[in-house]
Amino acid sequence: MNVAHRQRIGRAFGAAGDYDGHAHVQRVVAESLADRIAAISLPAKARILEIGCGTGFLTRALIDRGVGGDWLVTDIAPAMVDRCRALVGDGERRRFAVLDGEHDLPEDDRYDLICSSLAMQWFDDQHAALGRMLGALTPGGHCLFTTLGAGSFAEWRAAHIVAGCEAGTLSFPSAETLKAMYPEAQRAEPVVDALIERHDSALDFMRALRAIGAHTPSREHRPLSPAKLRRVMAAFEAGGCSVTYEVVTCHFGRAERVA
Repeated sequence: MNVAHRQRIGRAFGAAGDYDGHAHVQRVVAESLADRIAAISLPAKARILEIGCGTGFLTRALIDRGVGGDWLVTDIAPAMVDRCRALVGDGERRRFAVLDGEHDLPEDDRYDLICSSLAMQWFDDQHAALGRMLGALTPGGHCLFTTLGAGSFAEWRAAHIVAGCEAGTLSFPSAETLKAMYPEAQRAEPVVDALIERHDSALDFMRALRAIGAHTPSREHRPLSPAKLRRVMAAFEAGGCSVTYEVVTCHFGRAERVA
């Protein structure tokens, strides 16, 4: 685990003061994931863990759909946890905590549902993290999450290639890679959706990423020189200033206990 990189990610999201005003795709994805979760059968007093709550898009969407239970709502960024708590509100059956959802799942707790909306793409090792999540489920429990797929930000990457540079965006797994993780635990085929977000300029796109805290580059990336960045921005604008979010929705679970 690269602790310094994880801390940079947490600080970036914590500093995203106008997240709700710019996270249009994230809101749509959370609403869609909430629809899927609301359609599954959960115990009347389900124990629910949410990883990467952000400002509460998924939390609020699940509450609106009547998904009840004992909640633990978490995020790696303390400021995000505070904002989610302020918007959603504490309750007798709703707790909030700062948590690194990749590495620090509560060891003694088991959950009927673990869910996460567009947080797992920031994990260093999604395969290992998913294994820990499955291990934290009750028998018959569900794990539903969305993450970004390999086709995300293809236009921005292409602009770098045109400019003779390498993009600093993270490398995301393909839907096939996600499908191959723990096939015995898969409850449904991964669903892939391509959501297009249009921007007025390359600068507008970069500002939008920073506004939602999603601008932390890969660990190996070195900042481009001003001249190279201008070439990338020009190529991006020549391509139309649109970016694709390839969103992969996954549904895994733990088998029922055999008597």
